Parts: sequence; C-alpha cells; structure tokens
Amino acid sequence: MARRKVTVVGSGFVGSTSAQRIFESGLADVCLIDIIEGKPQGIALDLMQAAPVLGVEGAIVGTNNPKDTHGSDVVLMTAGMPRKPGMDRSDLLEINAKIINDVADYVRNGSPNAVVIVVTNPLDTMVYQMWKRTKFPPERVIGMAGVLDSARMRCFLGMELKYGVSDIDAMVLGGHGDSMVPLPRFATVNGISIETLLPKEKIEAINNRTRNGGAEIVNLLKTGSAYYAPSASSFIMVKSIVNNERRLLPAAAFLRGQYGLEGLYVGVPCVIGSKGVEDVVELPLAPAERDLLHKSAEAIRKDIGIIKQKGLLPE
Repeated sequence: MARRKVTVVGSGFVGSTSAQRIFESGLADVCLIDIIEGKPQGIALDLMQAAPVLGVEGAIVGTNNPKDTHGSDVVLMTAGMPRKPGMDRSDLLEINAKIINDVADYVRNGSPNAVVIVVTNPLDTMVYQMWKRTKFPPERVIGMAGVLDSARMRCFLGMELKYGVSDIDAMVLGGHGDSMVPLPRFATVNGISIETLLPKEKIEAINNRTRNGGAEIVNLLKTGSAYYAPSASSFIMVKSIVNNERRLLPAAAFLRGQYGLEGLYVGVPCVIGSKGVEDVVELPLAPAERDLLHKSAEAIRKDIGIIKQKGLLPE
C-alpha cells in the first residue's frame, strides 16, 4: 500500500514544526513548500538527517515548486502574513487572501481529492476563502483553531486545579479570536463538571485567558507567536484524517443551518475522518451561549464582506 502524502504549505515555525511532527510520527510522507528558496529544502534535509537517529522511515522533501505537492492526501495551509504594527485588519485580509488564492489554485489542479486544513489567520475567513477558491466540497476544507483554543482552556484548567490535563475535556466554539466562545458548562475532569470544582469567578477568568491565549504568548515572546501548540493541534487533525480515526474535535466547519447559522465556517464540534468533516455535532446551547456564537459568526461575516469588496472572493 502506497504511503500517504501530506503537504505543509509554509515553512515558518508552525509549518516546520507541523512537518516535523508528521514526519517523525511516521504518519505520512511530507512535502514542505515555501516561496523562500532554500528554506524548505534546508528544513527537510535537517529532518531527514535526524531520521536515522530516531529510527524514522519515510520521506520529507522541501520545495518551491507547486508540482511537487501534486497527489497530496492532506494539505496543511500555514503560510500567511502575521499582523504587524500599523497594519489594519483589512490589509491583513487582503494580503492573506491573495496567498490563499495562489495555494488553492495548485491544490485544486494537482491534488483534487485532498482534504485541506487551514491555519492561516484570520482563520475562519481564510478557510472560507480556501473553500470558494478550490471549489472543493465544503466538508473537505476545514479550519484549525478549535483544537488549539480548547487545548489552551484545558491547560489553564489544569494549572488552576492542579489536575492532570489528560483527564480534562473542554470545548471552545466560534471564531478564532476575541469572539471565541468557551463553554465551561461542557468542560469536565474525568466526567466531573468543572462548575462543581471551581467558583464562577475562577471559571470566567479562565474563559478570558483562553480568549487571549495567543496574545499572551505574543506579549511574552516580544517577537513572533505560538507554534508548538498550533502545530500539535494541526497534527492531531491530520492524523485523524490520514488514519480515519473519526475523532470528535472542535474545528471550523461549514454550517448548513446547524446552530441557526448558514453558509459560513464557524468553530463547532465535528467528526473528522478520511473525508474531512463527516458530521457536525449540535450542542444544546443555552440562549446566552447561542447569542455569543451568533455574535462571533457576525464578526466572521464582516471579514468575508471585506474580501468581497476587494474583489478577492470568487462568486
């Protein structure tokens, strides 16, 4: 049986660390592509030289040529411009939408059966852009954010409770940003609700820290942003697709009326397998939770409107 092939687009910290996790796990052969000449080739060669030490079999190639990505089973899109001082949201949307369009074209032409996972920010808008440009069935284009945001919430709960994080489950819905919707009502420690273990003020503080989880790391690093947790979250999604694990994970999925939302990508719990999003799980939200989710969706619609105005979104 031929080995599966995963292309990672972008050899920055998130992309290179994701490529490392996929390659060193033996999950699939990896193609790492970037527009910067020499960088993906150097990273791939370094990882290949680590393979004998770790006992890893398989292949990883670095390239600047989109043809080398052809035949991919999964494409992990990490390339994009981070927001810089003085850059407004409209500027960031325009720059990254153009990058998405370029990648979507060679993915559509060379890997027509691939499942695409988008990590590029602003995430929920960029996954919508990728779907429109590839013209893939929406189930085969997914946004990675919910796994990351939920992992941050689980981490902060573990830090507060002093319990093992492997026993902690949490769910964060909505857009990847300030409007995300942590759901402490559905968070448990080995089946025990956190609402019985922590006072309301502690839970709300953890909710707020979760919403600002990425910004907290940016402020500490001074330059750059998180990549270990984002790459781990990306890897788990790739693994569920390649191995058809059908894991229930929070991710940006295309909604067709679920949660009262239609025609856009929003973070929700979904089953992820070899076909991409194979089912969307609709939680019984309280009115306040549903209002927050709809508010988050409106922020996503606003960003989609911006890229439509700039003529970058296919009809």
